Amino acid sequence: MKILVCISNVPDTTSKINFTDDDTKFDTNGVQFVINPNDEFGLTRAMWFKEKQGATVHVATVGDASVEPTIRKALAIGADEGIRINAAPKDGFFVARQLAEIVKNGGYDLVIAGRESIDYNGGMVPGIMASLLDMNFVNTCIDLEVDGTEATAQREIDGGKEKISTSLPLIIGGQKGLVEESDLRIPNMRGIMMARKKALNIVDPIDAPSPTNDKKFERPAAKGPVKLVDAGNVGELVNLLHNEAKAL
Repeated sequence: MKILVCISNVPDTTSKINFTDDDTKFDTNGVQFVINPNDEFGLTRAMWFKEKQGATVHVATVGDASVEPTIRKALAIGADEGIRINAAPKDGFFVARQLAEIVKNGGYDLVIAGRESIDYNGGMVPGIMASLLDMNFVNTCIDLEVDGTEATAQREIDGGKEKISTSLPLIIGGQKGLVEESDLRIPNMRGIMMARKKALNIVDPIDAPSPTNDKKFERPAAKGPVKLVDAGNVGELVNLLHNEAKAL
């Protein structure tokens, strides 16, 4: 089985976010970038298929040279080969078109992507890829088993979970539950050394439109001061909820 794991290079959630050029561009200075968490769950599941079923695992991302440390981390975790599409990830449709081209030319049986990235939270890339490639698709996937060309997946739905039988080739949008957080892997020294020798292929992007573009960014408004009410002063609490918070 040949697996492609699509990964995004996203800011660590502990990073302080700022914008430049009159709030039209994201300021990357001092920001630590990591593998998108939903993608990391998928990468870990791919490592399970590699170890249990002898699968070959490639990782791919869209970005300039600054994303290569993130690809190298994926290689250090155990992926066999990395692919960097040399273009700025302008929007979800553009990214999906680039990744779909890699899938089409790579002959992959299973494509694992995160259901969404934690930077823009678009949640569109795996679904667009499946549409472009006419492949089976399971989103919000929290469990996946493969036996030959048959797959059994479980996904979250409103109010519960759904178990699905499908077949390869398959694209999934994975999330937490595909593996547990305790199963996530930290590269060891041997993995880091081996990653330096693994192939990292840089490919040119295909000509694809970007239907959307960023006009301006805005940070959430600062939270207002908190009013503390004595536990015995129920009347004051009701008054504040009714007249100030307008919650009653």
